[in-house]
Amino acid sequence: MAVQIHPTALVDAKAQIGVDVTVGPFTIVGEHVVIGDRTQIGAHNVIEGHTRIGSDNNIGHHTVLGAAPQDKKYAGEATALEIGDRNLIREFCSFHRGTTQDDGVTRVGNDNWIMGYVHLAHDCQIHNHTILASNAQLAGHVQVFDHAIIGGVTGVHQFVRIGAHAMIGGGSALHQDVPPFVMATGTPCKPFGPNTEGLKRRGFTPEQILAIKRAYKIVYRQDLSIEQAILKINEAAAADPASADALRLLSTFLASSDRGITR
Repeated sequence: MAVQIHPTALVDAKAQIGVDVTVGPFTIVGEHVVIGDRTQIGAHNVIEGHTRIGSDNNIGHHTVLGAAPQDKKYAGEATALEIGDRNLIREFCSFHRGTTQDDGVTRVGNDNWIMGYVHLAHDCQIHNHTILASNAQLAGHVQVFDHAIIGGVTGVHQFVRIGAHAMIGGGSALHQDVPPFVMATGTPCKPFGPNTEGLKRRGFTPEQILAIKRAYKIVYRQDLSIEQAILKINEAAAADPASADALRLLSTFLASSDRGITR
C-alpha cells in the first residue's frame, strides 16, 4: 500500500515519510520530521520540530508532537523529540522537544500505551511497555521505566523517576521517586506495597515475587536508612541468584535517587 496523505493535510516536501504511512485530514507535518513505515496519523495533528517517529505507531487525532519546550531558558535551539516503534498515542496528547539543560531530546521508547490528553514536557524519558492513562501530566526531565503504569489525572513533578514495574494510582501527585515494583497512590503519593499482580502477569516466578516482597519490607518496614536498605538488598541478591537481577535493579535505583524516594 502506498503512502496515503489526505488532500487537506500539509506535509512539507522535506519531511521524510516511510512506506505505507497514513496521514489524516488537516494534519500538519514539518520539514524536519521523520515518520517510519506503517505509522498511522489521524486528523488535525501538528508534528513539528526535529521529530523522529518510528514504525507501526498509531497516533490519534488532535495531537501536538515536537512543539517547543515550555521552558523560559529555551532560546530556539534545535532540540528533538524521538518516538520509537509500535506506540499507541491517543487524542489530544502533547509531547514537547528537549532542552540543552539536559541532553536535548525527549524520548518515548517502544510498545507504549499513551491515552488521551497525556502531556510529556521537555526532556522526559519514557522507556518501553509503559501505560500512561488519560490526563497524566509529566513535568520536565521525568523518567518512566519499563512496564510502569501511571493512573489518570496524575501529576508528576520535574526530575521524578518512576521505576520499572511500578504502578501509580489515579489522581496522585508525585514529588519524589517511586522505586521499581512499588504500588503508590495519593496526594502526596505514598507506597502501598509491591505490585505483585503486575509481576505475576509479566512472568516473575513465585520465588522472585517473594524476594521482592522481602526487599519491600527492608525498604519500608524496618526503619532503615536508604544506605542500610541498599546493603541488605545487595546481600539478599548475593544469596539468591534467581532473584538477583530484580533485587539489584531495586538497589541500583535507590542508590541513584537524587530527589529521594516516596516513603
